[in-house]
Amino acid sequence: MSEKKLTVAVLGATGAVGRRILDQLQQSTIPYGTVRALASAKSAGEKVPFGHEVLTVEEATASSFEGVDLVLASAGGSVSKNLAPAAVKAGAVVIDNSSYWRMDNNVPLVVPEVNPEALLHHKGIIANPNCSTTQLVMALKPIHDRFGLDQVIISTYQAASGAGQAAIDEVKAEAQARLNGQSMAEHAKILPVKSDKKHYPLAFNLLPQIDVFEDGDYTHEEYKMIHETKKILLDDKDSREMKVTGTAVRVPVIIGHGESVYVQTGDEQATVADIRQLMVDFPGVVLEDDVAHQVYPQPVEAEGKRETFVGRIRADLENPGAFHLWIVSDNLLKGAAWNTVEIAEKMVEMNLL
Repeated sequence: MSEKKLTVAVLGATGAVGRRILDQLQQSTIPYGTVRALASAKSAGEKVPFGHEVLTVEEATASSFEGVDLVLASAGGSVSKNLAPAAVKAGAVVIDNSSYWRMDNNVPLVVPEVNPEALLHHKGIIANPNCSTTQLVMALKPIHDRFGLDQVIISTYQAASGAGQAAIDEVKAEAQARLNGQSMAEHAKILPVKSDKKHYPLAFNLLPQIDVFEDGDYTHEEYKMIHETKKILLDDKDSREMKVTGTAVRVPVIIGHGESVYVQTGDEQATVADIRQLMVDFPGVVLEDDVAHQVYPQPVEAEGKRETFVGRIRADLENPGAFHLWIVSDNLLKGAAWNTVEIAEKMVEMNLL
């Protein structure tokens, strides 16, 4: 393992994920020396906590990366598009949380427990998957390796925090308005998609739209899960080897995504006991599956934890070798901040930093 003290820049340090990246970095095994907090010009001068220290936020520009070894980025696609190449040119490795680089064939898309070997081929930028994809592949990987996967069908129950702090504030305001007997409509300004034509309240509601609609009436979020899952598990975002489809739904939960997942394995002899044991044995996954005592994963219990929780594992009654799973994880940690820092930990372990 490298003994070099790394200079680390956190890009987007004032956001919900950026602040958690700083927290996870402080708790990590990464041998950092200097840590810098970068954000937009309007955030420059703000103070952000880092362990027992307080960092002063600097404006992120193309010249911000001289002397930086590692950039942990969560500042949105347009910022990553413009600044990640500048950071690489300056000699840094960038681990990026935005969706901009994920489908680039030259950029590894990595969950450390699932496909760490992809890190060997990086060219300066590593992409962090979509939060819903990350927890999904944590459960799928051991099943795929043992039995193969012919088909995966996902229904997501995604928390408001997946749309940022403004969405959290919005759903809280809507809930308070409803409890006060007032209209929620005036508070609905962001969800389901800020740039779309209409906005609907999420409090006491479900929104079957995450991101914009695209070809075939699938949303961009749904396509992300399809292509990212294939890229991570099969190293080919367009692979026909495994069928993947899904529906993404925003729910009035603050933190923690849930996923109801149907899998058709390649082995009709696979059993529920087999699947449960695979979850027990896979690093980063916690089995919570004891329905006799009402034990199953819940977002409120997953909040603040790094693990992915799996339960409600049961055989499909109509199709041999098929199973249903319920998967929950903190979307801001394993789905974003922790996975980003964990990639960096893995790179240090592999002597890639």
